[in-house]
Amino acid sequence: MFARWLSALAVILIALRPAVAEPQDGLARLSAALHLPEVLGVMRQEALDYGQSLEQTLFPGQGGQAWSAEVAKIYEPAALQADLLRRLQQMLPADRIPAMLAFFETPLGQRIVVGEIAARGALRDPAEQERARALLATMIETKDPKLAQIVEFARANDLVESNVAAAMNSDVAFYRGLIAGHAKGFTMDGSRILAEVSSQQGVIRQDTENWLFPFLALAYERLSEADLAAYLAFSRSGPGQALNAALFGAIDDIFLDRSLTLGKAAARYLGGSAL
Repeated sequence: MFARWLSALAVILIALRPAVAEPQDGLARLSAALHLPEVLGVMRQEALDYGQSLEQTLFPGQGGQAWSAEVAKIYEPAALQADLLRRLQQMLPADRIPAMLAFFETPLGQRIVVGEIAARGALRDPAEQERARALLATMIETKDPKLAQIVEFARANDLVESNVAAAMNSDVAFYRGLIAGHAKGFTMDGSRILAEVSSQQGVIRQDTENWLFPFLALAYERLSEADLAAYLAFSRSGPGQALNAALFGAIDDIFLDRSLTLGKAAARYLGGSAL
């Protein structure tokens, strides 16, 4: 599911230098430096695409414009941004924000952020997905030193396991929404949902890896080995780990809430009451 996009935020980390910022001002500056509205815009489009795939799978041809409008309302941009900033305010240690700003407000930091967003958007295109896979295959074949750095970066930030957990949690929330909405023909209870989602863990992990590493290869295609070395060093630091944890936690929270709401909305269409 779209939870795998969490990695794109989690991996925007690198070297630090001294800086001064008040907590409120610092968070606003950090949001601007990370281009969070643009990131959320890509994630929202992913969610809208997912909503369309749900219609095709669960109630093909029955949702139409009403369903599209409902999904768009669930993922309303201003609400997403407000919820994210509120959670980051709670989760980010205020004394670590200056160190984060120290990199993200530099030209290199901006190149990394822009590269992340561009890669996320590009991977919605099947042709770009193929190019990213080919890029990764070439890195493997040529034993590109950057590949080892990318793999270590993913390991240091626990990107595979974090995204697997997020995807599974999102699936469970959606199914619980179906239960809460009394979806017609949906008979699974909570324990069966957990068992069903758990049985898919291996598939979810493989899907995550198949998406994550081509994405990282594409996002960091133009970075040098020195850039990636500095990036990895910061990701292992206290501020880097704090940002990684806060971004994962905040985005997981806001999309879990919306997965539950999406399940409740889908239940109405499954039961025919929304038609």
